[in-house]
Amino acid sequence: MDINDAISLALRVGVLLSAAIILIGVALVFAHQGSNGFSLSQIATPNSRVNSSIFQPSEVMEGLSKLNGLDYVYLGLMVLIATPIIRVILGIAQFVKEGNKLYTIITVIVLFNLMLAIFILPVILSKSP
Repeated sequence: MDINDAISLALRVGVLLSAAIILIGVALVFAHQGSNGFSLSQIATPNSRVNSSIFQPSEVMEGLSKLNGLDYVYLGLMVLIATPIIRVILGIAQFVKEGNKLYTIITVIVLFNLMLAIFILPVILSKSP
């Protein structure tokens, strides 16, 4: 399999898997409306778990076994966010294989920036006054 085929497959699988997980989550939200302390009327409130700035990935993993629809939606979003990251990692592998040092370095910097924006900056910004 060519690296470009692997990249294309990774992007397609990531988007389709994400969409499927999100659809399952939405179905579970409607099926369990009112249970698990969550109702559709709570979506618009600022302190709702629908506000993605306050959810924790560890909470999402715990909610999956309880069939919490919102946790499935968040998992689908995490898969969707991971999809371009996988593409960047495959791009690094492609440039290393081609021996292209400049593009390897640039793509590593892009990966570093993605990781910084996803994992470090939210922690820093949440602690600022």
